[in-house]
Amino acid sequence: MDFQVVVLAGGASKNLTPLVSEEIPKALLPVANRPVLSYVLELLESSNLKDLIVVVEGSDAALRVGGWISGAYVDRLHVEVAAVPEDIGTAGALRAVAHHLTASDILVVSGDLVTDVPPGVVAATHRRHGAVVTALLCDTPISGISETGSKDKAKKLGRYNIVGLDPTRQFLLLIASGAEVEKDTRVQKSILGAVGQMEIRADLMDAHMYALKRSVLQEVLDQKDSFHSIRQDVLPYLVRSQLRSEVAKIEEGWNTTITSKTNLIWLSQHREIAPSAFHNGHELDANGSLSAQSTHKCCAYIAGKNKYCARLNSIQAFIDINRDVVGEASHLSGYSFSAQNNVVHPSAELGSKTTVGPQCMLAEGSKLGDKCSVKRSVIGRHCRIGSNVKIVNSVVMNHVTIEDGCLVQGSIICSNVHLQERCVLKDCQVGAGYVVTSGSEHKSESLAKR
Repeated sequence: MDFQVVVLAGGASKNLTPLVSEEIPKALLPVANRPVLSYVLELLESSNLKDLIVVVEGSDAALRVGGWISGAYVDRLHVEVAAVPEDIGTAGALRAVAHHLTASDILVVSGDLVTDVPPGVVAATHRRHGAVVTALLCDTPISGISETGSKDKAKKLGRYNIVGLDPTRQFLLLIASGAEVEKDTRVQKSILGAVGQMEIRADLMDAHMYALKRSVLQEVLDQKDSFHSIRQDVLPYLVRSQLRSEVAKIEEGWNTTITSKTNLIWLSQHREIAPSAFHNGHELDANGSLSAQSTHKCCAYIAGKNKYCARLNSIQAFIDINRDVVGEASHLSGYSFSAQNNVVHPSAELGSKTTVGPQCMLAEGSKLGDKCSVKRSVIGRHCRIGSNVKIVNSVVMNHVTIEDGCLVQGSIICSNVHLQERCVLKDCQVGAGYVVTSGSEHKSESLAKR
């Protein structure tokens, strides 16, 4: 594929506090003891996309991410790491590296995406339809888990996308998200008229993998300097401005109808010829530009229900994805699971009567004392865990000390944390280097150094 690839790896990501820090930017947060960015890089590598631009917000974060990539992917990938200002937004990040983009088509991928959908299927859909943008859509992930580990009590993520598709489910006609969904959603009658009918879906997630025609992307970024986000600004703009050459014709037809009967006849006729508005629409001009008179196409590739697709863009998503990658999506982890359906590194040490259950991971150099129980959890490298400790549905990062008699449930424990004896943590996040005092109990708290 002669696509140029841009990976948007983010930076400090305030909504992931206290997980992110100066030492661990978002791109290096661990998923099954591997940086989340590794999942996108290896997905691209497996599709033979090895020449990449990775955009990181903040110069310090860019140095850390660049250092990790150069060590982990030496002789495997050619990666240019570009530092951009913090909080510049995804559109701003693309604007900042636009002078590096020369290919006719660009593949833009979020660095927090964990998926087994090959980028090639999105690129092929894009080329087949001659689209200006093609977005990967996936089923909205299941969020949360019950104490027994089942998803019976779990729920879909709260804020849905509203997506409008043509009857063939190939063309993207409407997209709204976040706060927009809570309001009435307007549908342009020009587009609805062109396709005759629209399928409205509220169960699909925008995976933040986009194939884009470079000339159109650059024109939009140049002309719309207030655009901050691909998802919130650029994509809706391209979707809204489809079929511009059809607008006058359709609205004129609508306005000159006299009776309801005539209107129904006209609409049914239009429905029959509708696909031509997309399939045989006007091409972009000679420069591939998005002129006021042009018809352009916005397409969607909808991943099959058997595919895994999630983004690490919240605290809950961090827990969910770690759970999934050592559970139902273990094929993404890159590890070989034992007959007990877990991964215990040969150098890890387990005390007497200590059990590590299925869907668990215990990394190298970690030690557990006697009578410990670990269920559906990921434990990082070189952790020291005392006796009679219970860890359930949790992620424990590297170099963590947990003293005797502690209970950790539904929580995230960042690196170099010290839990003194008999601590109880339920649904908490503990920032790097924090000390939790003996006998303390915390529920649904975020604990971090000030």
